[in-house]
Amino acid sequence: MSARADKLQQGPFAVISFNLICKNDHEFEGWFRNSADFDRQAKKQLIACPDCDNTEVTKSLMAPVVGAKDTVRAGRTEKAEQARKVRKMLGEVRDYVETNFDDVGDDFTDEARKIYYGESDERPIYGNATDEDAKELADEGVPVGKLPWVKRADN
Repeated sequence: MSARADKLQQGPFAVISFNLICKNDHEFEGWFRNSADFDRQAKKQLIACPDCDNTEVTKSLMAPVVGAKDTVRAGRTEKAEQARKVRKMLGEVRDYVETNFDDVGDDFTDEARKIYYGESDERPIYGNATDEDAKELADEGVPVGKLPWVKRADN
């Protein structure tokens, strides 16, 4: 057995929780052995945002938690429940869009313009666009919006 495996066999080890934030401003929690472990994983882009899979992740500002253990646990449980509810609502939004809108995929920018300028039938659509393309559409007056697209639980 390697020295590392032997050390892990000796019992539980301490971990630290960091509040993390991705390039797209999604906040989430990550658990690491220490700050150096986070730094190593972040440098190798091994940490991905659970909302958008972005691997450009940094530590968010954190306030120390002071209080009784039960209060801390209750706070974490409440936050986890709130996060679960938000993810459920976002999943319902995704289901609604997929059921009632036409998926135009990577042709979203062109199709949105065609609909806006009357060159294509008006209908609700969704698809892929870069941030730059979405900004250009908005600057032209084309009504567009970005949806937080959560992964399906069965994926």
